[in-house]
Amino acid sequence: MAFVPSDLRVGYLAQGLEPPPGATVRDLVDPHARRLATLEARLERLGARLTDDAENPAASDAYSAVLAEIERVSAARRPGRSDAVLAGLDLADLDRDMPAALLSGGQKTRLGLARVLNGDPQLLLLDEPTNHLDIDALEWLEAWLAAFDGAALIVSHDRTFMDRTVNRIVALDPENMTAASYTGNYTDYIDAVVSARAKQWGQYRDQVAEIARLRRDAQRTMARAVRKENALKDSKQRRYAKKVARRAKAKEKRLERYLADDARVAKPGLTWQMKLDLEAVDAGGRDVIVLEDLAVGYDAGAPLLRDINLALRVGARAALLGPNGSGKTTLLRTIVGELAPLAGRARLGASVRAGYAAQEQETLDPDADALSTVLEAAPMPETDARSFLHHFLFSGDEVFIPVRDLSYGERARLMLARMVAQGCNLLILDEPINHLDVPSRERFEQAMAAYDGTVLAVVHDRYFIDRFATEVWRVEHGTVSRHVVQADHRARLSAAKRATFG
Repeated sequence: MAFVPSDLRVGYLAQGLEPPPGATVRDLVDPHARRLATLEARLERLGARLTDDAENPAASDAYSAVLAEIERVSAARRPGRSDAVLAGLDLADLDRDMPAALLSGGQKTRLGLARVLNGDPQLLLLDEPTNHLDIDALEWLEAWLAAFDGAALIVSHDRTFMDRTVNRIVALDPENMTAASYTGNYTDYIDAVVSARAKQWGQYRDQVAEIARLRRDAQRTMARAVRKENALKDSKQRRYAKKVARRAKAKEKRLERYLADDARVAKPGLTWQMKLDLEAVDAGGRDVIVLEDLAVGYDAGAPLLRDINLALRVGARAALLGPNGSGKTTLLRTIVGELAPLAGRARLGASVRAGYAAQEQETLDPDADALSTVLEAAPMPETDARSFLHHFLFSGDEVFIPVRDLSYGERARLMLARMVAQGCNLLILDEPINHLDVPSRERFEQAMAAYDGTVLAVVHDRYFIDRFATEVWRVEHGTVSRHVVQADHRARLSAAKRATFG
């Protein structure tokens, strides 16, 4: 692959940032510093050559080119740009001299994004840039991209983000190993795909009807020929019967050619890759989670959140929103009993069986595999367990792959599988769809619509929130407030089903 022009400035964001050994936040925030140092050293060497040989045109041209590059890079480091990017990504408070290796996974991801955006790119290649961004940071990035005058190729599963930032969708089909391009944003893409699938289904049904008609016609003609040949004695009538038989054979050949025609419309395949069947167990009482004068954090003198008085009722679906680092994960860990409250109490209702999906996926044993994970959660015959895991896209020998070797998305699917196997009636989810592709996110939404249990989820996917939440728990001013979503979320889900490809 080659870029045009060859010196195109490309900014690439990988899914995970692994800082170089010893690198500080400052080293990563200012990607021009090392480049400038290299250019200035080169300029000094070229200057020394010119002093010795002032008439050398090649040295003079090289000196001018390096000087121009220094001016360009220096201009890209315009004052305030780095600080604005860090503030937009909620990293303004980071100690610039802090070793980057000490940052959390989410901070590393956002720092990697800041590094790319500060690099004065002409082309952006962004692999899941919205991972670990809260809603404020997402909206800031959307505004930044809207003002960006270069080109961008983005891998993303955030549907609202795609609606607001892209003007073309390239959809990959792993089964056919093809790529199809669609003009417009994500909603335009969905409309086009739904329309194309509806047309394909119509053509396929017409084709099935035509095949049935041709088959019946051939069968009737052949049956007629057989009856005449058996019933008639004179040679003239037998010749007529043979002519009818030839017509029947011709119709059979026509049917065979039709069936073998490469232009025939294929039956639309199954769109969704992930199948979930979340069946809740009766939770008993009406209150599933009760928080009373609760304070959470790690320092009693400076709690992250305090004075929380909330209850989550049976069947509610609450989205827990707030800036990164505001204490959302700490609150979830306190509710499930991993952390002790700093004050007050958090309790679960009678007969509540909670399933907790942690953001960093640390609740999975890295040495276990998918099969042993499910069997530990719900003892069953191995054959049944493997069939169960097949619904979560683990097939064949994939059930024996150690957790440490699974992708983020595979681990997310395994955590969901384990909760389903355990029969949980309360799901506490920390960024449950962060690493799921769009089809799996859509299928997860359908599962949530069918799930009769209660859900409390930290989630930043606005598309998902709009279809999922019956209430919002918002972190603000050092506590958590509750806001009821007025619209009937099940009605919204039904209205949105056209976006699920069928």
